[in-house]
Amino acid sequence: QVQLVESGGGLVQAGGSLRLSCAASGTIFSINPMGWYRQAPGKQRELVARITSGGSTDYADSVKGRFTISRDNAKSTVYLQMNSLRPEDTAVYYCNVGVEFRSGLKRDYWGQGTQVTVSS
Repeated sequence: QVQLVESGGGLVQAGGSLRLSCAASGTIFSINPMGWYRQAPGKQRELVARITSGGSTDYADSVKGRFTISRDNAKSTVYLQMNSLRPEDTAVYYCNVGVEFRSGLKRDYWGQGTQVTVSS
């Protein structure tokens, strides 16, 4: 069984910063990729950023230059540094990881979500 624990959401004024963390635990062979998605009220869940085990990254156009994704493989943790936050960044942010077990089985897992609210 795999557990994801997210932290770091909250309320911030426009222009401010937040850092999200997501730690994975369990009997895991490898994790690839690790990413963050978000879902605003009335909208579909969308990819924010993703990072592979080799460090390759992918960002949504709306966050490029403002958000930075990183990972600590030793801690099975992914981070999302969010700077220059805008009201339109307000959403529930979800961690997503691709887990491979020693058996070769692969499965996606989602975090419980953390609320990010940016006030204008």
